[in-house]
Amino acid sequence: MKRSRLAFSILAAGLGLPAAALAAPFTCPSRGGDIVFGQEANVNSLDQMTSSTISTRNIAMNIYESLMTRDENNRPILELAESMEESGDGLTYTFKLRRGITFHNGKPMTSADVVASFNRYNRIGLQRSTLDNVAGWDAPDPYTFIIRMKHVQPTFIEALSSFSVPIVIIPSEHENDERQQLRTVGTGPFRLLEFVPGSHAKLGRFDGYQPNTAFEQRTGFGGYRVACVDTVTFRIVTEASARVAGLETGELQAVEDVPTRSLDSLRRNNAITILPLQNWWIQIALPNTANPPTNNLAFRRAVQAAMGMEDIMDAATDGNFRLNVGFQFPNQPSYTDAGKETYNINDQARARALLRESGYRGEPITILTNRDYPPMYNAALVMQQQLRAVGINANLRVVDWPTSVQMSQRVNSDEWHFFHSGWGTQPALGALATMQFLVSPGANYRPRDDKDDPDVLAAWNDMNNLRDPAARQDAFARMQRLVLERAYAYPFGSLTKVQAVRANVKNFVPFRIPRFSNVWVQR
Repeated sequence: MKRSRLAFSILAAGLGLPAAALAAPFTCPSRGGDIVFGQEANVNSLDQMTSSTISTRNIAMNIYESLMTRDENNRPILELAESMEESGDGLTYTFKLRRGITFHNGKPMTSADVVASFNRYNRIGLQRSTLDNVAGWDAPDPYTFIIRMKHVQPTFIEALSSFSVPIVIIPSEHENDERQQLRTVGTGPFRLLEFVPGSHAKLGRFDGYQPNTAFEQRTGFGGYRVACVDTVTFRIVTEASARVAGLETGELQAVEDVPTRSLDSLRRNNAITILPLQNWWIQIALPNTANPPTNNLAFRRAVQAAMGMEDIMDAATDGNFRLNVGFQFPNQPSYTDAGKETYNINDQARARALLRESGYRGEPITILTNRDYPPMYNAALVMQQQLRAVGINANLRVVDWPTSVQMSQRVNSDEWHFFHSGWGTQPALGALATMQFLVSPGANYRPRDDKDDPDVLAAWNDMNNLRDPAARQDAFARMQRLVLERAYAYPFGSLTKVQAVRANVKNFVPFRIPRFSNVWVQR
């Protein structure tokens, strides 16, 4: 077997610097202290395998680890694996595990735990389609895990390393834990101390954590990680004004989102550091195609024609946005404007003509949204107004974020017609991670009985399996065009997220997920 170029480059080059330039591994300039993070949305579970919500990921990614993850530039890197070798025929991947890794319950991690983790994910993992092309896996010894493929898939490592809904490694005795009921025991730098849904999750330093010595510094959600602070408390603070007030008083040391209207005053406060992150997420609405009238293509296209994206995004973000066609950010190499003819049409006459074609007779339409994320709620309000302007009897159903996600995932649900969300981590991870949201199981637009559109599925398969990278990009453009033309999703635009910390919180760098390893409190 040959060593994969990926594993070789990571282990040989660390962070890509010449060997002579590498400094000593990161050490905490200061240890101890507590950080309270103001999170804007509720969390109902920390089961990383069965939740794609940002609110779950924010907390759980500080607790769990995977065989592989992504670096600062979203390139695949090793995490719990020490090495990865790919066979010459591309049909076998052999992972050697890092030794000395222990779970938060004190149990040493072995390949038996990796097998159990893959078994559970294959049974109930939200994006278990990642494993569709896998023929099987086994563990010939306690520190070796082998994956065998049905056929060559050049994108498998990209899919495996995604932290959208990662295959986190859990103790083998938790393999049969049911969906959303996983006991919270991982191998990460922080362990769970307390979790009260709707209130807070408190994490504490895991003193048994073993940093990955193949690296010198934190990178992405991997690398050399150390818990410098004693505890991190994720406090659910859904009101933006309360987050700002908590930051100003010092009750909160960091916050997930700062509203645009508060930025000027906070910038004048020397005790606070503002941290903007462009292209935070793509504001989006998904139709329920399992039930009428949103199962009717002419109706979905009428909705598409009725919407003006500037007004929606302006309301959603207080003007802090960019119009954006499709499912990748314009700065990414995978970006395409395929299907742009469907975007930002804002033509009421065309919308009414399509409504007549659809046979719509004024039935009530439910737009499912939440107040935990104001951009989603405000986008839904403007969408409702624009639909009513063309004769659609649109109504809002407002619940908390976890409830809206649960409702959106019910097969053949008649509780909603449009679901408002934000896609951020997935677009940042690339086209493959994003478009996985649009195929079964778990396609966000809810096809009836989870039966995919065969044309969309064919494009998805080409995205995964074609050998030529240019051909895979063409397949992505084809899939995006199909999704937009058939109105399986309505991307509105991309927003900028502004985070903030108290000035004495050091080395907190904005990322897709708040990272509290290698972060310290200056005393």
